[in-house]
This record gives sequence, structure tokens and C-alpha cells, in this order.
Amino acid sequence: MTRRLGGLGVAAAVLLAVVVAITLLAPLLAPYDPDQPDLFNALGGASVAHPLGGDVLGRDVLSRLMYGARTTLLAPVLVICVASAAGTTLAIVAAWAGGKVDAVVSRLLDVLFSVPGIVFALVTVAVLGPGVPGVVIGLAVAYTPYVARVVRSAALRERGLPYVAAAWVQGRSATAICLRHLLPNLRPIIVAQSVSALGFAVIDVAAVSFLGLGVQPPTADWGLMVKSGLDSAMRGQPLEALSAGLLIALVVAAVNLLGDRLGRQS
Repeated sequence: MTRRLGGLGVAAAVLLAVVVAITLLAPLLAPYDPDQPDLFNALGGASVAHPLGGDVLGRDVLSRLMYGARTTLLAPVLVICVASAAGTTLAIVAAWAGGKVDAVVSRLLDVLFSVPGIVFALVTVAVLGPGVPGVVIGLAVAYTPYVARVVRSAALRERGLPYVAAAWVQGRSATAICLRHLLPNLRPIIVAQSVSALGFAVIDVAAVSFLGLGVQPPTADWGLMVKSGLDSAMRGQPLEALSAGLLIALVVAAVNLLGDRLGRQS
């Protein structure tokens, strides 16, 4: 696996593993309550007690970054899990059925693909109200074609291979062939495409939170911290916005790099 990913791929995987570990261990590692105001530390600079200073309410920025990774990463993962399940199902059904079914699914995917993901998120939030559930549902719909289009092409190739015809001649049902043969052979492509899409989902979720329509205060979230950090930066404390923005950039770069390495192996 190390040879397949290469040096940069391994570095990206390690970075993501560290971020995930910090996310899971945030209650143990965070030095302060992320939501506890401390007016004596309001807009405070970096210090021994507060390595990244405090925000406008004096909350410890480092602690909020640790806790904020939960919503920043969990929501995009949920988006991609739902989108991958829906996209894979549509792709296999279209590839197996062919004809009008394939044509209808392809046109549907083209329509969904033409609309930016953040637009779906904003429309869903407008219907369901601000919060993570609306963002996840909207982005999951938007990201379904990202997975489905690639998986459909691969499924069409697999559909024409001899082992599928042999299984069909043996009397196996279409469902059994798709689940026991097609799906396992498509799994590397599904994983690679899902990981690649995850990086864009992180950006979209953070963007919606930045607009104030995703994660709601006082919950810590990197996208929300970039927004609130801009106000702090105007008052002389740029560490909140810079640190949150840098972490988003690093995670997205690591995810995209890992997805690229996995895609080359699929």
C-alpha cells in the first residue's frame, strides 16, 4: 500500500489520520471548554496559556479548532457516504438495464451535474432551515452524479465481460450478479472517486457555514471560525481566521492527493 500511494500519498494519509485522531480525542486534548467565554482573553494574542490566542469572546482558539474538526469533517463524510450509495445504485441499475433506463438516468445525472453543489445546499437550507441536516441532504444530491458518472462507465465495461455472461447462463439473478460480482469489482473505483469528491465536499460545507447557514453558533466549526475570525482580524487578532483557513486548505489538499493516488491504482 505504501508503494502504491508513494511518499506524498503516505504523508497525506498520515496527516488525515492525525486530524481524525485529534477530532476523536478532542475532549481529552483540548485545554479549555471551546464554548466558554473569557472576557479577559478576548482578542488575546498567542501566549503560553493560549497558543493561538482567543476569539472575540475570549474562547480559546486552539480548543475550538480541535472541536471544530468534528463538524467540519463529519458533515462532508456523511455527504459522500450518501452520495456514493445513491450514485453507485443508479450507476449499476443504468448499466445493467441499458436502453431507456440508462438514457433517463444519464439525463438525470447531467441535470444534477450542471448545478453547483452549494446551490443545492442553499435551496435545501431554505426549505429545512439553517443547520447541518439541510446542508448534508442538499450536498448529497449534488455529489451523487460525481460518483455515478464514473461508476456507470466502469459498470458498462464490467457488464460486457465474459464472467457476467457466465453467471447469467448459470441462472443467477441480476441482483445476485450485481451484488456479488459487479459491485466488488467496482469497489476500488467507488472508493477512489468518493475520496476525491470528499475534498470538494469539505470546501462546500465550510462555505455554507461561512455564510451562516450551516453549523450555528456557538458550535465550533472551521468554516464558521473563518467568518468570525475575519472580524477578529480587523481588530488585530488574525490567528483564528488564519489557523482555521489553513487547516481547511491542508485537509482538502491531503484528501485530493490521496484520492488522486487511489484513482491511479483503480
